[in-house]
Amino acid sequence: MLGLASLSLLSLAGLSLAQDLGVPLNWRKFSNDRSDAEIIKISEAAIDAILPKLKKDTGEFDGIGYWQSGNVWASMANEDYRAGTTKYKDQVVGQLKNVWGLRDNYDQWGWWATAAVYAWRAYNDKDLLNNAIKTWEHINTYAISDDDAKAGKISTKDFTFKGTCNDKSMAGGVFWKTEKGSDGINSITTGLYMTLSAYLGEATGDDKYIKAAEKSLAWIRNINMKDNLALDSITAKDCKHGADWLFTYNTGKLLEGLEILVDLTDKDDYRKLAANVANAAMKTNAWHRDDGVIKEGAYPKENNDAVGFKSVLVRALDEAYNRRKGDNEALRILIHSYVCVQFNALLDLAAKGDTYSSSWTGPAQDFTTWGQMAALDVFVAAINAA
Repeated sequence: MLGLASLSLLSLAGLSLAQDLGVPLNWRKFSNDRSDAEIIKISEAAIDAILPKLKKDTGEFDGIGYWQSGNVWASMANEDYRAGTTKYKDQVVGQLKNVWGLRDNYDQWGWWATAAVYAWRAYNDKDLLNNAIKTWEHINTYAISDDDAKAGKISTKDFTFKGTCNDKSMAGGVFWKTEKGSDGINSITTGLYMTLSAYLGEATGDDKYIKAAEKSLAWIRNINMKDNLALDSITAKDCKHGADWLFTYNTGKLLEGLEILVDLTDKDDYRKLAANVANAAMKTNAWHRDDGVIKEGAYPKENNDAVGFKSVLVRALDEAYNRRKGDNEALRILIHSYVCVQFNALLDLAAKGDTYSSSWTGPAQDFTTWGQMAALDVFVAAINAA
């Protein structure tokens, strides 16, 4: 809690105007008076409500997809990490190892591997870190190297592609489909690889991971970013952008990896960029109502991949809040306020007991696995940042 909730409206705005990190005063309920213990109780109750949907043989949850299930385990590991507990250790570690045995490398994109890194951080289980490293090695074969960019060709694809787009190298971009003829590169796959690389660099001290993360950051920054927000995708053969989509999770993974790189490299350029990205992500009208509540991914009647996008952004902001302590207090105040907005919206507008709608703007509804999954990261973030 750190006393941030007690700051007045004037001080919240005044501390950050110089960097344009002020808290918009039209945001809905951007403070919190609940104790840490109460927030932890709310967070645990939300997790406990989704656990009956676990399919123990596969490690997935009934009602949501594979990547979304990986994010449930990520939330559970981070819940224990932020709360300083081990309540979910046996389930998280056991199921992450179970799924590793069922699927080669967990997945192509890194959702489960990142969950394994969170679990390694929370529980110090070296096997999970090794699993994440093996996944990284697999994904790395779809990441464009400097030599690949110069040649316009990569061994895992059967076509040539543009080595530069907008006069910037394609090195660091990651193909998001394994089919040899598929030439799409997107920000979420590249951002996941960037974030996983950064975490592995932090965990192992191996410079190859840090360099990989920096290359992927450069790809997003130079080729697939506008107004401090990550765009969605391009085609490598002709450098054409897809629809001008803006999704929370693209910018979320960019921010998370970038924040780790700030700590690993101490580059002021990265530090400034991270603050700008976070500020833009919290203030864009692309996925917010005027009162600051996220409106993206509201699917009360059926699951959709976009349901879980916003939780990825909130998780990244939580990481930024934790890492910028004593570094950028104006940004931390803004993140604190933003997390409070989403936290209070869930409790006030979307809650039915301990379960939550995928529409954070309401109305409340009966339990859905996807709505519950999307809410978990907000409550975990509230332990740290609200």
